Amino acid sequence: MKLVIKFGGTSVGSAEAIRETAVLIGDTKKSWDELVVVASGMGSKPVKVTDLLLDGAQAALEGDREAYMAAAEQLRRIHYEAIDGLLEPEGERQRILAENGATIDHYVALCDAVRVLGELSPRALDAIGGMGEQMSVGIIAAYLRQCGVPAEAVDATGLIVTDDKFQHANPLLEATRRQTRERLQPLLDEGVIPVVTGFVAATEQGVTTTLGRGGSDYSASIVGQALDAQEVWIWTDVDGVMTADPRLVPDARSIPVLTYREVSELAYYGAKVLHPKTMRPCIESDIPLRIKNTFNPAHPGTTIVANNHGRNGGIKAVTAIHGLNMLTVEGTGMVGVPGIAARTFGAVADTKVSVLLISQASSEQSICFAVPEGAAQEVVDSLAAEFATELAQRDIDSIWAMRDVSIVTIVGAGMRGTPGISGRIFTALGDSRINAIAIAQGSSECSISVVVAAEEAGHAVAQIHGLIKG
Repeated sequence: MKLVIKFGGTSVGSAEAIRETAVLIGDTKKSWDELVVVASGMGSKPVKVTDLLLDGAQAALEGDREAYMAAAEQLRRIHYEAIDGLLEPEGERQRILAENGATIDHYVALCDAVRVLGELSPRALDAIGGMGEQMSVGIIAAYLRQCGVPAEAVDATGLIVTDDKFQHANPLLEATRRQTRERLQPLLDEGVIPVVTGFVAATEQGVTTTLGRGGSDYSASIVGQALDAQEVWIWTDVDGVMTADPRLVPDARSIPVLTYREVSELAYYGAKVLHPKTMRPCIESDIPLRIKNTFNPAHPGTTIVANNHGRNGGIKAVTAIHGLNMLTVEGTGMVGVPGIAARTFGAVADTKVSVLLISQASSEQSICFAVPEGAAQEVVDSLAAEFATELAQRDIDSIWAMRDVSIVTIVGAGMRGTPGISGRIFTALGDSRINAIAIAQGSSECSISVVVAAEEAGHAVAQIHGLIKG
């Protein structure tokens, strides 16, 4: 039986946290024949190592050597305190200190190069952004060995093979499967626990890439798929997937079981537990995924399955995504004219901006859709250029943006077989005098999304959350 477990930044954010994580690793190994650990960079509040690395790189671009040298010193202090608190002087402490020191020296050298060249490319950001993971796994593996648990730090740049889309690289499955098995299976056969860097990967030419921010979850799923693991566990700092954001809804609670489809909807629409791409390898290989809390290991957390067969029908969770604009293309001349929608979203695609929600009236007089706030003007300009003739002829009356909106999404695979769900949702909003600006629902009926004014989003989430059965 083979298990892949992933620990997030807060789970390895200090000597104390790593000590508790090591206990979890040791206890878990007793129940599984083969165990692989994937770890993020250290991330204790209020400082996250990845943020320090990238902020320093940005300072280098701006020519501020003092700022990135200060970041480097803070990195040394964070990692020194962890190493000093974990590793005995007569053991591996000096070697791990030297390895971490060399990584930070390399970081400074890269920042120096960025400052001199005045250029910070996506490729350079990937080389810099993954250094936190490369430092943390060495510390974790050394501490496990000190505790008598065979372990070895493994850099995922030798496992996960990707394309060269730096910052958001895509894994190449067959090459990844081959390299992962060649590197990790011999260790597993010897009873050694590989401690693998999350987030980072490499191209076929060996150039470092990253899987996007939060991509350590994705790393765990990729490794699990490559090794044909029986399960993947994501250890984080919350008790599984919650019914809502506890900051908005104090009585939010963890959900025992969710389907892949439900979690994908939640991740896409703002839930913070999972990286949106994490599901894909698990879905493809039918691997159960569990979300558990490092700091509350007795809690069962959330189990994610392929299909819950309609049990526990109704609303499972409600989430919101903020910082959006609602764009509208409208005009009486659009009615019955083929190709308007295709041209609209072709113009959006030209800007490489993702559309989060689409709604169109059956009269065909308008199309509206939500995009990130920072990209709205670029999209409006692209649409204006595409429809310049129609605007001049008044076939299209206007292209405009409604600012400061949020999407509230209600998720539950069982909603399809539960009559009256939509009515209860909109009654709850109406009773609270919250206006629904636009509505969208897929044919799967796994989710219903409602666009509301940004200042009303928190209240909308709380009101709809009241409909979830305990």
